[in-house]
Amino acid sequence: MTAPETTLRRQMWPLYAAGFTTAFGAHGIAANLGGFSDDAVTSLLVLGGLLALYDGAEVLLKPLFGTLADRVGARPVLLGGLLAFAAASAAYVIADSPAWLWAARLGQGAAASAFSPSASALVARLNPAARHGRAFGSYGFYKSIGYTLGPLLGGLLVWAGGLRLLFAVLAVLGLAVAAWAALAVPSLPPLPKRRQTVLDLARRLADPAFLGPTAALAAATAALSVGVGFLPVSGAAAGLGTVATGAAVSVLAGCAALVQPRAGRALDEGRLGARGGITAGLLITAAGLGCATLPGLAGVLGGAALIGAGTGLITPLGFAALAASTPAERLGQTMGTAELGRELGDAGGPLLVAGIATVASLTHGYAALALLLAVGPLLVLAARLRAAPPSSP
Repeated sequence: MTAPETTLRRQMWPLYAAGFTTAFGAHGIAANLGGFSDDAVTSLLVLGGLLALYDGAEVLLKPLFGTLADRVGARPVLLGGLLAFAAASAAYVIADSPAWLWAARLGQGAAASAFSPSASALVARLNPAARHGRAFGSYGFYKSIGYTLGPLLGGLLVWAGGLRLLFAVLAVLGLAVAAWAALAVPSLPPLPKRRQTVLDLARRLADPAFLGPTAALAAATAALSVGVGFLPVSGAAAGLGTVATGAAVSVLAGCAALVQPRAGRALDEGRLGARGGITAGLLITAAGLGCATLPGLAGVLGGAALIGAGTGLITPLGFAALAASTPAERLGQTMGTAELGRELGDAGGPLLVAGIATVASLTHGYAALALLLAVGPLLVLAARLRAAPPSSP
């Protein structure tokens, strides 16, 4: 490994750690609020409010912090977000009251809104375009590890020392990653940019080069959220125990984590195109949702594996495509807005499936989301076939 490659790898590790932090913080607490905090979570309505608070802050603030990263530099916003995350976590450790749990959760969501898109923008700026697939694949891998380990490690920490111990670990983690990033991540000055009007922004966000990857990322996140939330329900309905249903969620997360670096590497090496890979990922994910309609363990595990593989294929290719089509001086804004699309998918997918399951069945909910994911790629393929010149006899 050459000296520049060694330096780049040293600079990237804190960014991977930042991705892990936001994922671990989101799922580690969310998975354990309902079962281990009776004093603060007194009803399902309160639980829903606490869960929505984190995501709501991200929906509102990620585009704003992404734009700020373009204006003042991504590194200061990254460091400020990590320090704010540590401070918000420490606030609940010190106060230990239901009111401060709400404040801490809101603060964590606002802080993640700052350092998450900043980390994505730095991944794009630090790496040459020829390495974007690999870089985003590795970044997505460590986020997936955070999503996978969050409920498990969070549960162990809460079991050992209550919710305050989990928040204390998150405070230390945020502070440690901030210190690491301050030492290893270089200061990249904001790039000069021409003045952007609201109309210019609207045109850029309406461009298919932005809308296509962002819609795919939102669809992938919707399917991932549905898989994590509803596959255990399908397993329980089929008479499977908690070990089997938990294994299904682990299979989903594990497949997503394993596929992302490989997909990114294939993109960089020219063995896979972004558009074709995203199309294949959407179809694989839709097939996974279709498989989830089958009864029994085979349907649950097959659905988990295909949803994980499909979303793992889409995520690094989608972010690499956005980075390739975005001026370097607007990377923060683009990544923040793309993250907004993912948050909407994260909320919209489960709502759609739950709504259809309420009036019909969970099987119908899976099928409806599968149809939504498949219809776009199928229409594109049909249009290409119609536009293809007829073969000569």
